[in-house]
Amino acid sequence: MKVLVLHGPNLNLFGTREKSIYGSATLADINSELEKIAQELSVEITCLQSNSESVLIDEIHRAGAEKVDGLLINPAAYGHTSIALRDAILGVSLPCVEVHASNIYAREEFRHKTYLSDIAIGVITGFGANSYFLGLRALVKSLTDRKKTSA
Repeated sequence: MKVLVLHGPNLNLFGTREKSIYGSATLADINSELEKIAQELSVEITCLQSNSESVLIDEIHRAGAEKVDGLLINPAAYGHTSIALRDAILGVSLPCVEVHASNIYAREEFRHKTYLSDIAIGVITGFGANSYFLGLRALVKSLTDRKKTSA
């Protein structure tokens, strides 16, 4: 099973950005732990962070063409603004789990809605770096269950 992990804009600043909201784990720390979990689950993951919406969209298109099984995505601010990101995921029919390190519902009103939440398998928000780890486990479990029921 293959999973693409996408980190959106400004997430390269994990560990230094607003530690009271995002914690002290760096993006390298998060990716390292995701790799460990992926090995435990016998899943191949590819992690990518970009501040560019077009790069994220290109990666989603590539994942669809390469028949990647699922997407774990922290769209960051693009979740609240990008219909294009939503359309890319829908366009390649890629099952996804949306994650956010912060609790988007405890923040500014404009962060309460995302353009991905209604097309995602699930949304995990507010658990810091653990949102990613919970999200990967949930995504793999959902994909495994789907394969069992379609077999």
